[in-house]
Amino acid sequence: MTISIQFLGAVGTVTGSQYLVTCGDRRILVDCGMFQGSPEEVSRNRMAFAFDPASVGALLLTHAHLDHCGRIPALVKAGFDGPIHATPGTLDLTDIVLRDSAKLQEEAENRWRRRHPEAAASEGSEEDASVERDEGDEGDMPAKIRAATPEAATTTRAALYRMEDVERTVTLFRPIGYEQRLDVAPGISATFHDAGHILGSAIIELRLADGVATSTVVFSGDLGRCDTPVLRDPTPISHADFVLVESTYGNREHAPMAQAIDELAAAINEVAGDRGVLLVPSFAIGRTQELVWELDKLLRDGRIPHLPLYLDSPMASKASDVYLRHPETYDQETAALLQAGDAPLEYPGEQYTNEVDASKAIRARPRPIMVVASSGMLTGGRILHHLKEFLPDPACTLLFIGYQGQGTLGYAIQHGAKEARIDGRAYPVRCRVRSISGFSAHADEHELEDWMRNFAAAGGATATDGRPKQVFVVHGDPDAASAFAERIHGDLGLDAMLPTYRQVVTLRA
Repeated sequence: MTISIQFLGAVGTVTGSQYLVTCGDRRILVDCGMFQGSPEEVSRNRMAFAFDPASVGALLLTHAHLDHCGRIPALVKAGFDGPIHATPGTLDLTDIVLRDSAKLQEEAENRWRRRHPEAAASEGSEEDASVERDEGDEGDMPAKIRAATPEAATTTRAALYRMEDVERTVTLFRPIGYEQRLDVAPGISATFHDAGHILGSAIIELRLADGVATSTVVFSGDLGRCDTPVLRDPTPISHADFVLVESTYGNREHAPMAQAIDELAAAINEVAGDRGVLLVPSFAIGRTQELVWELDKLLRDGRIPHLPLYLDSPMASKASDVYLRHPETYDQETAALLQAGDAPLEYPGEQYTNEVDASKAIRARPRPIMVVASSGMLTGGRILHHLKEFLPDPACTLLFIGYQGQGTLGYAIQHGAKEARIDGRAYPVRCRVRSISGFSAHADEHELEDWMRNFAAAGGATATDGRPKQVFVVHGDPDAASAFAERIHGDLGLDAMLPTYRQVVTLRA
């Protein structure tokens, strides 16, 4: 019996996580994410699936970020009707993410059809599309989903999926708790372990029966950091035949958390002194909640003045409600604060601006103020409209606290761009630009290696039982993935491979 993995995303790039696992005549999918970043990568969202969706028996989801779950309704639309297994927290967040995604796509299509009625009538509704975001948009979807050619990129047509596809998708959700064995299909079982990345995020340990032998494949998903607020540390795992490990920060080291907190406090005090604006692009799920936790602590410790905080993200508001509903996922420190009557996931006087008019009004508020808005890589959402106002202002600070993918506006500004092009107009970058790496929700190169070291040490220094036969380095830009593969081989003595897009690898027991 043959066991294989086809790498259908998050190889040679950070986004689009999707892996087809075949065991004999059984097929399961791990993740079904959306590509983000360059137009060439984003165009893959429009490609037909590399398999018959109806032939897949189940989908296992590591977590709720769009680049891991964003194409699931398209999969359902194309014929998939099997169970979607994930932790309760992941499913609650995924519901929010997918509804937001469908809403934005429908709105973008409707806008285009109003502007181009004759072209819309001739094109039909199933052609390639780009997705543009307006003042009310939220989440971390790309600002534009483009077709592969520059000519095609100038047109906007059908949504990838609609709200009715999301409604069908959520009926397939099947929650599974951490450390519970799940029988996925005959001869295939899975266990979800805490990945510590965002609420509900999971490392998936898959056991596949190949005749009399069983192979264990571990999918790291996105690994969080140790000793960060709110969530528990990633679960160490020491035995696997094959490992798929992320490499987002495979060639970079985060600043110590204490240094990151100092830099955050300094940025706030600097803005307060200049009576300016601290503008923080933040991912609505995970990063926003952690940032609010830290701001509340800094205020309680007397390290920052009490500046008004505007959380300009309807999705972040909904996600924070989900976080509050799942205290079973918290680490000991956060749980203790809750038991003591504190509210560590709330900042005194914080204001969620769910309506568009409230979002626009932020720019006229008396300064100094703090504004947190999506999307985290400046690929869309309300942050773009704040940038128009605040980028040219030397009294303002644009503070990056998360990963900026190559090809995004965030990456360009972070690396010294002197102007930003937004909605066809160039805006000078005169504000202060700061980056704090310690707030990343991804493990850095040392933390990734420490997690992998559990496999290398399995059974003792000379034993091979439990050591992976092959490590597949995924979910990283080429330089990061390559550097981490070299670390795995050189430091840990494990065989590390960089798979390519759509490559099929046969797993040998």
